[in-house]
Amino acid sequence: MYFNRFTQRAKAAIDLGIDSAKKLGNKVVGSEHILLGLLKEQEGIAAKVLTKLGVTEEYLEAKIIELEGKNDAVTEEVTLSPRTKQILELSGMFANKLKTNYIGTEHILLAIAQEGEGIGIKILNYSGISQRDIVQLIIEMMGIESYSVQVSNEVSYTNNEEVPSSKLLDKYGKNLTLFAKQNKLDPVIGREKEIQRIIQILSRRTKNNPVLIGDPGVGKTAVVEGLALNIAHGNVPENLRNKLLYTLDMGSLLAGAKYRGEFEERVKQVVDEVIKNGSIILFIDEMHTMIGAGATGEGSIDASNILKPTLSRGDIQIVGATTIDEYRKHVEKDAALERRFQPILINEPSKEDSIDILKGLRDKYEAHHKVKISDEAIEAAVDLSIRYITDRFLPDKAIDLIDEAASKVRLKENTPPISIKELEDKIKNIDKEKEEAIRGQDFEEAAKIRDEEGKLKRKLENVKRDWRNASSKNYDLVDADVVAEVVGLWTGIPVNKIVEEEAEKLLHLEEILHKRVVGQNEAVNSISKAIRRSRAGLKDPNRPIGSFLFLGPTGVGKTELSKALAEAHFGDENQIIRIDMSEYMEKHSISRMIGSPPGYIGHDDGGQLTEKVRKQPYSVVLFDEIEKAHPDVFNILLQILDEGRLTDSKGRSVDFKNTIIIMTSNVGATKIKHQKTLGFSTISDNEKSKDEYEKMKECIMVELKKQFRPEFLNRIDDIIVFHALSEEHIAKIVVLMADKVIKRLENMEINLEMKEDAISLIAKAGIDLEYGARPLKRAIQKELEDQLSEAILKGEIKKGNSVIATIKNNKVVFVTK
Repeated sequence: MYFNRFTQRAKAAIDLGIDSAKKLGNKVVGSEHILLGLLKEQEGIAAKVLTKLGVTEEYLEAKIIELEGKNDAVTEEVTLSPRTKQILELSGMFANKLKTNYIGTEHILLAIAQEGEGIGIKILNYSGISQRDIVQLIIEMMGIESYSVQVSNEVSYTNNEEVPSSKLLDKYGKNLTLFAKQNKLDPVIGREKEIQRIIQILSRRTKNNPVLIGDPGVGKTAVVEGLALNIAHGNVPENLRNKLLYTLDMGSLLAGAKYRGEFEERVKQVVDEVIKNGSIILFIDEMHTMIGAGATGEGSIDASNILKPTLSRGDIQIVGATTIDEYRKHVEKDAALERRFQPILINEPSKEDSIDILKGLRDKYEAHHKVKISDEAIEAAVDLSIRYITDRFLPDKAIDLIDEAASKVRLKENTPPISIKELEDKIKNIDKEKEEAIRGQDFEEAAKIRDEEGKLKRKLENVKRDWRNASSKNYDLVDADVVAEVVGLWTGIPVNKIVEEEAEKLLHLEEILHKRVVGQNEAVNSISKAIRRSRAGLKDPNRPIGSFLFLGPTGVGKTELSKALAEAHFGDENQIIRIDMSEYMEKHSISRMIGSPPGYIGHDDGGQLTEKVRKQPYSVVLFDEIEKAHPDVFNILLQILDEGRLTDSKGRSVDFKNTIIIMTSNVGATKIKHQKTLGFSTISDNEKSKDEYEKMKECIMVELKKQFRPEFLNRIDDIIVFHALSEEHIAKIVVLMADKVIKRLENMEINLEMKEDAISLIAKAGIDLEYGARPLKRAIQKELEDQLSEAILKGEIKKGNSVIATIKNNKVVFVTK
């Protein structure tokens, strides 16, 4: 921005415009208010031009009130709209074009006319004043001769100065220097060192060809655009001041080259033109694409080999850009090509630099989306992208977040209100009624309907106009919450602020889990606390949400609790990644988890664990029967538990920070089953069972230390021992299982009610000390589902019946109500 170059009159005009907006009750200063300020200033060229064109303060103010209405005066600070900021920036560019070191009121008026979309210029156009009229009059008053004027949406004012160009390169590339002069490039922030390094290399005598190497999205292309901006504004040494920076598009060079030698001829023509011109620097984005480009078979050469001789002689200068992987894969292999380039490593910007970059780009995105972007939104975009979007790089991922958040907000504003849709529907219906009346030759009724239709159409036009005016005047705010919503859409992770409903759910998470898991209070409490820490933002950001080792005999609810947790916290029982560790008993099976090494079959498929977590980064990861895995597998788990990440066979880092790690084991299961108070006990002896539970846990820890290494056990958040199930637990589980049968019957419009005696019978049939709750499924099938299916097939239970399940002769029977 050029604020330090504004003249006193220009500053006074802007201040008067801001005051006008406040008096009219507008919180956002638009181009119309700046136009009014220019007129009120009275002394500047802009005021004289407007007065000569017949525009008065009263007329302009009346038009603004007509379009926007008049509200109570605003006392607090007002903000400049994105369009106003763009106009003020454009005025600075016009001052540069006109070779003036100041920005006057005339430059601001030129910018309002040139921008062409603001309410200010539209008011003037409505009065019969065109952009050309304004520009011609300003030129006359400034006393500029032979000044070429072309009014369009792009800046194309020249003053006896032509930007040199190349016809051939215009066909196969883009003139970045021209784009920079026309203000078509985004500003580049925080890359001064890298730009200076490029300038140094370009100024060398030999091997003066820099190549920018960095991860995708760190801003390699933006650095080159920064160089173009520096050249355009003259902020470069004398030897680069008149240089033109052209992008060379390999795709355009290849397109349509059907015959052998045609591509080589095009490249040679480009090279000859660059050498002849003497002031062109070529920029080849994705530089690795020129290796092999155009090679059709034996005897033909690719683009890189055509360029090598001219590069070695220093006849042409090239700036390249490619990723680290592509540079290593393609460029480093060709030593002759590599030695002709000087690599510059472009690192990912820091968090603070990324925030500055986004603040620098804010005006562009505000103007495009017609929204206001808060500082909190920018900071949230950087913070949340660092935390949750780990497979991409700053500033690209944060910019994309802001872009989509602004788009999301603007779409809401662009959606017509329901009242418009209702009026349109009414008009359609009335039109049909009118046609019917005409067909029935009831012309009097048709005339009445026509009058009513006219009223509705006028009303619709008024509603549409009010909505458009409100949309153009009001700029919605993009805040941190909107950015969090977009992150949630991208990743499936709920990162938005905890609303009251969710807070209530988190506080009562134990009750929700107990709807599916009977007993096991210690396990449910421990997991619920970990989830609350995570959603409150207090968990270690570099570790998983929680890591637990579940111990206990089969059928006590270890896997069921994992599924219940996935449903309660992640919203879906299927948000669980289950890895059966009995499949990883061999040493070499570790490659199945993270992927095969290069050269082995299955390398391109990725690992079973890493690929699943990449697709579902927000889930429960269940390692079932972990004691059966090979000891080397635990080395992989150490990295997950400690750092919340795992590197796969392709070198990609897979993020486990938003997963809950649950491992199950049967180590010490016999001790649990033979514990007196924890066998088939009653729930009433709670006090005693707590002491017994702790003693038993100590015994099991001795067993665990024999099975697992200390560094593995030490990284687990909590080791939870599951109780053996009591008779009362079994009865409750029967009720839960029977509820599933009842719900299936409801879909068939049959109501089933279970009596206590029927539940007790099924519970007794399903009790088994060795197998826990698993035999209950078989008992439900045998004692309930088999009897039901027979009764339905015999026609004893029909659609719409209400039946009661009870006991008769030690067998479940059904009585119709």
